[in-house]
This record gives sequence, structure tokens and C-alpha cells, in this order.
Amino acid sequence: MTSLPPLSRDEISRYSRQLLLPEISMIGQQKLKAASVLIVGVGGLGSPIALYLAAAGVGRIGLVDADTVDISNLQRQIIHTTSSSGTLKVDSAKQRMLEINPLIQVDLFPVRFDHTNARQISDGYDILVDGTDNIPSRYLLNDLAVLTNRPYVYGSVYRFEGQVSVFGLPEGPCYRCLFPDPPPPGAIPSCSVAGVLGVLPGLVGTLQATEVIKLITGAGKTLLGKLMLLDTMDMSVETVNVRKRMDCPLCGNSPVIHELIDYDTWCGIGPDADMGSAGEGLDLEPEQVHQAQQAGKPYLLLDVRELFEINLANIPNTLAIPMGEIDNRLAEIPKDIPVVIF
Repeated sequence: MTSLPPLSRDEISRYSRQLLLPEISMIGQQKLKAASVLIVGVGGLGSPIALYLAAAGVGRIGLVDADTVDISNLQRQIIHTTSSSGTLKVDSAKQRMLEINPLIQVDLFPVRFDHTNARQISDGYDILVDGTDNIPSRYLLNDLAVLTNRPYVYGSVYRFEGQVSVFGLPEGPCYRCLFPDPPPPGAIPSCSVAGVLGVLPGLVGTLQATEVIKLITGAGKTLLGKLMLLDTMDMSVETVNVRKRMDCPLCGNSPVIHELIDYDTWCGIGPDADMGSAGEGLDLEPEQVHQAQQAGKPYLLLDVRELFEINLANIPNTLAIPMGEIDNRLAEIPKDIPVVIF
């Protein structure tokens, strides 16, 4: 058995409230100090995960994110500040984490995490934590976890709802057991498209951090084999069982997946995919619409955005019918002139 690192006087003082918990105690805190955790994505979910794992005393934390801080992030990405706008998220996060706890090690990877570098970046970390907001990264982290026999702490947010679970361990299911196939491209919009309640990533990310601490210390029961569903609109929490699929191509009885793949391409959102395309020959650039206006060509601008989106940026001389009402309001759309939908 590998010996655990001792705690200094400063560490005993810093973590004293955790040390009082019999489920954690001195041994659990030593396990936290000896542990290493890789957080992929330092945004809405990654912010509370990183802050709380740093505060809890996880000895080595890796941060993966190629993005820079934007002012629009600050509504939910609480590890960053207004003064860090324009800087790399990993740099901003490391500064805050070490301000909270200078006794830990923070490794930075300011790159895009994909199938070409995932193994190399994650090498040496005990637990993989999902702070991303896209489908390909979830399959990548899940497959990497299963293939390397490490736990994957999953979290996701959408508008007012969140999900948390633990995948990747041999005795439980993997993400593919729950979602065998990815959804069609664009079916699940990102936060930048659908929006998200600012506090929701904080709730979900804190739950993920809790699962990481439990995995490291052995305290309590984790969400392995369960999926927690959180709805902040009625503040309901539901936990459903997730079974390990014996026919799962990754973790089942006869697995056929043995290597990481290009997950962007597999999910149908490769470099050549245009998520906003109406189809070949049907797309128009704003300049083309402007030229048609200047030339006096008759056409109708059909605005299918929701009312709250129209209130944010109203475009005059348009017919506004929200996308969800189109079927019931087809009679309002003229059939004798071209229609430009936006």
C-alpha cells in the first residue's frame, strides 16, 4: 500500500473543519492531498469544481481550457473576474485557486482537449471531471475513463436543469450505457444559444466536486449507477438508476471500442459542418439580403426568434412568428413572394 503524505501544521489548521468529520478525518485528508484530478473546461461547471477542490485540499489539479475570459462569462463562471477579461481561463482560474489555497499544485493545459492529446494530458491523473458544455467532449471523457480504468464525474446544464453522475468504473455503467448514440447535430444547443440560469452551473459543479471528494476519500455512496436530475424551476431533485448495458460497445461483455476516435466527426459536427445551414443553396448572407433591399426586390423577412430575443434586438419591417408557432400560423405567411427566415 502506498504511504500517504503527512499533513503540515498549516494544513491541519486549514482543513480543520473537514478533519472533524469522522468520514474524512486525517486519513481522508491525506488521501485528498495525495490525489490528482483533471478538470476539462474551466467555465460555468469548471469554476465551482476547481474552487471547491482547491479549497478541500486536493493536492494536484489539472485545468484544460483553450478559451479566454469574456465579459459574458462572468454571469456564471465565478472563478473569473472582470479584471481577467481577455486572459486565458486557465491562468485566471489558477490565480484564484492559489489565492484560496497556496498549498496545492495547479497544472495548466491551454489547449483544446481532443482525441489526439487526451491520453497524454490526462496521464497521471486519478479522476476525470467534466466541465465542458458539448456532446463530443462527454463521449471523449467517458471513453478515456473506461479505457484507462478511471472514474469520470459527469455534469451538464441546460437552461434551468442539470444532471450529475459518475461513470467509467468497471462495476458501473458508462455514459454510452445511458446515451448509446449522440443526438443529431444542433438538437441540444449550448448555453450560448439556449441560455442558462447563472446559479445552475454553481449547483451542478458543486455536486460534481462533492462526488470527486467522495471518490477520493471513500466517504458515503457516489452516484455511480445513478443519474441525479435537478430542476431549479420547481427545485425538484430526482435520482434514477442507470444500468450497465451488457451490449455496450465500450464497457459491455464484448467491447468493440478500444481506441479514442474523432468525436467531433462522429457526432456530426466536424470542421466542415455548418450548424446554422438551411441546406445547400438555401443560405443567404446579410449582405445579399441588403443588396436585395437596395434593388427593391420583393421578399418577406420572417423572424422566428422568441419574443425575449426580439426584445434584445428588434429588426423593423419583419413578420415575427416564433418557431414553435409556425405550424399554427402558416396562413400568415404569403406564398407569392420569397421568404427569408432568420
